[in-house]
Amino acid sequence: MDQSKSSEINLEVIRRHFPALDQKVHGEKLVYLDSAATTQKPLEVIEAVDSVYRQDCANVHRGVHTLSERATARYEDVRNKVAKFLGTEESREVVFTRGVTEAMNLLANSLGSGDHALVPGDEIVIGTLDHHANIVPWQMLCENNGTVLKVIPCDDQGELVLSELDSLVTDRTKVVSIGHVSNAIGTVNDIDRIFAAAKKVGAVTILDAAQSAPHMSINPLDIGCDFLTFSGHKTYGPTGAGVLWGKLEKLEKLPPWQGGGDMIKTVSFDRSSYAEVPWKFEAGTPDIAAVIGMGAGLDFLDNVGRSHVKAHEDALLESMESKLRNIEGVRVVGEPLKRSCCISFTLDGIHPHDAATIMDQSGVAIRAGHHCAMPLMKRLGLPATIRASVGMHNGEDDIDALVDSIKAVREIFA
Repeated sequence: MDQSKSSEINLEVIRRHFPALDQKVHGEKLVYLDSAATTQKPLEVIEAVDSVYRQDCANVHRGVHTLSERATARYEDVRNKVAKFLGTEESREVVFTRGVTEAMNLLANSLGSGDHALVPGDEIVIGTLDHHANIVPWQMLCENNGTVLKVIPCDDQGELVLSELDSLVTDRTKVVSIGHVSNAIGTVNDIDRIFAAAKKVGAVTILDAAQSAPHMSINPLDIGCDFLTFSGHKTYGPTGAGVLWGKLEKLEKLPPWQGGGDMIKTVSFDRSSYAEVPWKFEAGTPDIAAVIGMGAGLDFLDNVGRSHVKAHEDALLESMESKLRNIEGVRVVGEPLKRSCCISFTLDGIHPHDAATIMDQSGVAIRAGHHCAMPLMKRLGLPATIRASVGMHNGEDDIDALVDSIKAVREIFA
């Protein structure tokens, strides 16, 4: 499928590629509005994973037999696909991980050890809107080596308060790690301004692009970050595979985080030496099929055309927000200048978990909870929200179904 020359999404064509959408839930047509948690998988991805186990099931980098050579070639080719997806040229800057969470733990552990390790008194800056994956690893590092965690606050509109950057980002700041898009309320952060402040003091810059990778361009060279990470399962690929991109000179200075097979050059009982970048960060047997499936997911996104996907989803979010604000008892959470990926809301007097359970009876799949953003929920004074997130396969009919399911919830509680 190639829609790159089309000016808009052809929903009828797109939906035929997602077999999971062709089912009923509780007797109702499935309306999937939870892509921020994980995307549904197109046939191309399912078939890619299936073909690994049917034809090329072997370990990579180790065997000289045909199956191993084929699996290795397919696996390593995904590095080239990721580099192309990111708009970079050096595939060695692509490290495969299990996802953003593992990538952030890798960075926190590697930056916390070795010749260039963070030391007591060094500071790390993150944001109030960040996912737990960009909070907890840095907290663990601070607890272990005495570094200090500082947080950019947010206002009632769900925007980071950047007027305080000069007091937060100082000569002591060594790392600035920020989420591109809030997975909880959809705010698109002003990363240009944040990273500009970081560069002034020579801090390492890290972008969590988990929620932006499926929806917009994330070229790290244009963004100007040192490291960038995203998850395959949010870019229409399988679970269990993700990417850490890093500038080659930065990766070469980092010590490996995990030890074992395939990340070594030599091993003796006296000492071991490590493989070159990126393989020194990839200990053990990876999820080979997931990585190959992730490559198929990136191909699918590019074939549809990411600019078309973005325009389609932006229009859907605008329509969704307008319709939600017109429903009595609905409160949309946050009013950011730019929104992507999702919208969170609450229903007066109704717990989000109760609402989500009833909405599921209408076939509408949404997320309810704190969305792994508990500090943000606390700042907004909310125990949880209802979150509707869009993918390329969603249309106005899905938004209408969401509205109808909300009205059904209100009727039940009335």
